[in-house]
Amino acid sequence: MKKAILLLNVGTPLSPQVADVKRYLTEFLLDPRVITKQALLRQLLVRGIIVPFRKRKSAKLYQAIWTEKGSPLLTHTIDLKNSLQELLRSEYIVEAAMRYQEPTIDQALHRLQKERLSHLIVVPLFPQYASATTGSSIEAVMQKMARWDHFPQKIVFLNQFWNDQHFIDAFVESAKKWPIQNYDKILFSFHGLPQEQDRAAATHTSYQESCIQTAQAIAEKLKIEPFRYTVSFQSRLGRQEWLQPYTSTVLKTLAAQGTKKILVLCPSFVADCLETVHEIGIEAKEEFCHAGGRELHLVKCPNADPNWVKGLKNMILRTL
Repeated sequence: MKKAILLLNVGTPLSPQVADVKRYLTEFLLDPRVITKQALLRQLLVRGIIVPFRKRKSAKLYQAIWTEKGSPLLTHTIDLKNSLQELLRSEYIVEAAMRYQEPTIDQALHRLQKERLSHLIVVPLFPQYASATTGSSIEAVMQKMARWDHFPQKIVFLNQFWNDQHFIDAFVESAKKWPIQNYDKILFSFHGLPQEQDRAAATHTSYQESCIQTAQAIAEKLKIEPFRYTVSFQSRLGRQEWLQPYTSTVLKTLAAQGTKKILVLCPSFVADCLETVHEIGIEAKEEFCHAGGRELHLVKCPNADPNWVKGLKNMILRTL
């Protein structure tokens, strides 16, 4: 009997064209774990307001980061899957899927269902647990598997790994490629979350606290003094209060205080995507420089770096 690993990421449009971006945004935002409004109101907001107003702007952003291989998020996730498969050889079957759009969870599970699995390890690639990411991914897998006639002997969900040393080390190694001491400030920018969702979380450590502790762990290994780094949150949507301080506010404040050089890490992502490449690498850089700063550089996510692949392998195997 075989063992399998299913890697999950959030998703990406099939192309940067408006129609495909619209399809992706609609599926993503209609998830009740993403927008926690009553179903009818959520449909009205997403289909009547948010998507019609955002689809063209979002399409332009995707067009700006699209590569010859396609979406950076998908490319890095598939590279990670292939590298992990190569490292584990034939002992494990490694699949990768997206919570929204393709390759779908249904497609990956359909392939795995044909195997006589003794173990299935499901790994949402989100270091800090949030209902809108990890929770939604796990729920989707459970819903699809509910129709299976036969189940593996053991099913394991790796629902967070923000405090795993392999993950911390992966970001440390990425950051070491930059002359850290030459920067005035190190910024740890995490994906935001509505405050009401974080308060409602049932995990032992809240999303916000796990982000703060992630930054602390990376900073300690890099020997960055507490006064030289700060934590912020990006990618908010709508008018409700999200976790603060907001990245855009922090950048303007630092520039006003005379900060000239900033190095940014985004440790809520293990693969570079729209939120890192464009939102930080382009938009945040322009915002910081316009406010008076001089340089903003982005540390790459671990992506499919060999050290991260080895670390992920060890992290997964330890769960068994």
